[in-house]
Amino acid sequence: MPDVVKSPDGTLIAYDRHGEGPAVVLVQGAFTDRRHPLMTAIATGLSRWFTVYNYDRRGRGGSGDTQPYAVEREVEDLAAVIGAAGGSAMVFGGSSGAALALEAAVAIPGITKLAVWEPPYHVDDSAPALPLDLAERLSLLVETGNRAEAVELFLVEAAEVPREAVAGMRSHPAWAEMEAVAHTLAYEAAVLGPGNALPAALLADITQPTLVLNGADSPAWMANAGLEVAAAVPGAVRRVLEDQTHNVAPEALVPELLEFFVTA
Repeated sequence: MPDVVKSPDGTLIAYDRHGEGPAVVLVQGAFTDRRHPLMTAIATGLSRWFTVYNYDRRGRGGSGDTQPYAVEREVEDLAAVIGAAGGSAMVFGGSSGAALALEAAVAIPGITKLAVWEPPYHVDDSAPALPLDLAERLSLLVETGNRAEAVELFLVEAAEVPREAVAGMRSHPAWAEMEAVAHTLAYEAAVLGPGNALPAALLADITQPTLVLNGADSPAWMANAGLEVAAAVPGAVRRVLEDQTHNVAPEALVPELLEFFVTA
């Protein structure tokens, strides 16, 4: 059974704790929870040196989902987990979880270091065009019982998955798990904001040592986003991992996180 901590709005946030040492909190992206193979592999890989807190964002896994949703509540959830870790922690965020971690870094003094994997901001015309009302459309689909359509909309519009590939995915056993968290896709869209625009003013206020990571084989627009994030966060360092796509392998990611969290 996971441990739980109560967020300020009363939502119970579930987390697993691994290892001993300075605290590291992991923030997942879309379609994942604390049981996702990438998150568990990162937790295991870092646990020899750190106490790793791998938590379920609200609406997923063992965590609650008090309504109405607001990005500020998700920041409070992360702060609550950091409180359970003793009040300070290093943070890793992946994909849309990276955007949430960047948002939280300004609001939570207890975040001491920050590493992010490919926050999917759209910084130029190489990125796919997103409808500005994506969050509202996703919410409406879920509210009207069209969870599969919400998943397809997010995959096609935000993740660049070809529609014919999505059709094939519907017969995969994992599709049911994706539908189960369809209500959180609007949360991802809200975290990133209309059009996934780069929040340059927010990033300029981040004071923690920050590592921005990209995969060498990821789409060019993600690389461009990583460059812009690293340029906007004062003193940020950017690294590119060879032979990696957005679906990064933990064996490539963990050594980078270990080096940064130990030495930064």
